[in-house]
Amino acid sequence: MALIVQKYGGTSMGTPERIGSVARRVAKFRKQGHQVVVTVSAMSGETNRLIALSRAVSSNPGPRELDVVISTGEQVTIGLLCMALQQIGIRAKSYTGGQVKILTDSAHTRARILSIDEASIRKDLAQGMVVVVAGFQGVDAEGNITTLGRGGSDTTGVALAAALKAEECQIYTDVDGVYTTDPRIVPEARKLDTITFEEMLEMASLGSKVLQIRSVEFAGKYKVRLRVLSSFEEEGEGTLITVEEDSTMERPVISGIAFNRDEAKLTVVGVPDKPGIAYQLLGPVAEANIDVDMIIQNVGKDGCTDLSFTVGRADLDKAVALLEGVRAHIGAAAISADRTMCKVSVVGVGMRSHPGVASKMFRALAEEGINIQMITTSEIRISVAIEEKYLELAVRVLHKAFELDSVA
Repeated sequence: MALIVQKYGGTSMGTPERIGSVARRVAKFRKQGHQVVVTVSAMSGETNRLIALSRAVSSNPGPRELDVVISTGEQVTIGLLCMALQQIGIRAKSYTGGQVKILTDSAHTRARILSIDEASIRKDLAQGMVVVVAGFQGVDAEGNITTLGRGGSDTTGVALAAALKAEECQIYTDVDGVYTTDPRIVPEARKLDTITFEEMLEMASLGSKVLQIRSVEFAGKYKVRLRVLSSFEEEGEGTLITVEEDSTMERPVISGIAFNRDEAKLTVVGVPDKPGIAYQLLGPVAEANIDVDMIIQNVGKDGCTDLSFTVGRADLDKAVALLEGVRAHIGAAAISADRTMCKVSVVGVGMRSHPGVASKMFRALAEEGINIQMITTSEIRISVAIEEKYLELAVRVLHKAFELDSVA
C-alpha cells in the first residue's frame, strides 16, 4: 500500500474530542495497510497563550526564546495524539522537529528547511508504527530550536512527503477544499476537484488562506501530490493540487477569483524624471523588508513624474517614514498615502491560450462603476487595485462574468 503524510491544523487538534477524531481517521488509513506519517500544529489558541505567557515573564523575549515557547504547543499535541492512537490499538511514536533533525537555517521565527534526516522515520514505519512529527519547527546547525513562521506546519508536512517520497500529502483543515472564491462572499462558489501548483501559488500569494505559500512552493518544486481536505467531514475527495501536465483535459480559462484586503497605496509626487530615481525610492523600502507589489510610474512632464506603489497596510506607516527621509534628498514634491485599497485578481492557466481575459474583466468592473487604480499581470493572473468598499461587489461580478458558478 501507499506511504501517506497527513497534516492536521490547530482547529483539527483544538479539543480532546477533535484529537480523538483525528486518531480514528489515522487509524482507518493504517488499517487499510497504508504507512502513515502525521504532522500536527499546536491546539488552536495554544500558541498565542504561550507567547503571551512568555512576554509576561520576560518583557523583551528574543527570537530564540520565542522559538522555544512557540514550539512547545506542537510538542503537547504530538504527545496527545500518540496517546489517543495507542488507546485504540495503533502503535505510534512521536518526534519533535529536532529529534527528526529537520535542519533549517538560523532565521528564527521564519526559518527555511534545508534537509530532513528521514532514517528514523523509515525504521519506525517498517515496524508498523504511525509516526507523529511536530509541525512548524526544526533546528539550525548549532542545535537551536527554530520555527517556520505562520502556517509552517503545512511546510513541514510537504517537506516530510518530499523526503519520504510519499504517495500523497494530505492537508486537513477546516475547509473541504479549494474554492473558486470565498463562499462567504459568493455562496455559489464551487469546490475545485483539481488546481495546478501555479494557480494555487498565485491564489496563496493573493490572499487565499487555505495553504501557506511556502508549502505550495515546496510541493511544486519536488512534485509532491498535495490534497486539501476537511478534518470535520468523513467523506470527500477534497482538492488535488498537481502539475498542469497531469491533466489530459483542457483547463478552464479562469480557475478562481482571489482578493486581499490588506493593501495600501503610496504615491510620491513630483519625482525628478531621471535614471535611478525608482531605485533611490524603493531601495530603502526593500532594505526594510517591506514587500512592494503593484508599481506605476506616470509619463514624465516638465522633467517630473509621479511614482505609485502598493504595500501591506501594516507596513504603510514605516514606508511613509522611510520615503519622507528620501523625499527631500531627491527633490520630490510630496508623498500621499491611501489605506482604503484592496486587490482583486483573476487566476487561471487557461488564460495563456485564451485572449480577451483582461477586456472581460475590465468590462465587468466598468459596468458596475468600479474604478481601476492600478493593474499588474503575470502569465496566469491579472490583478487590479480598487477601493476596498467595492471588494465584495467586484468578486461577485467577476465570479459571474467568468461563469465560475457553473458546473464544469
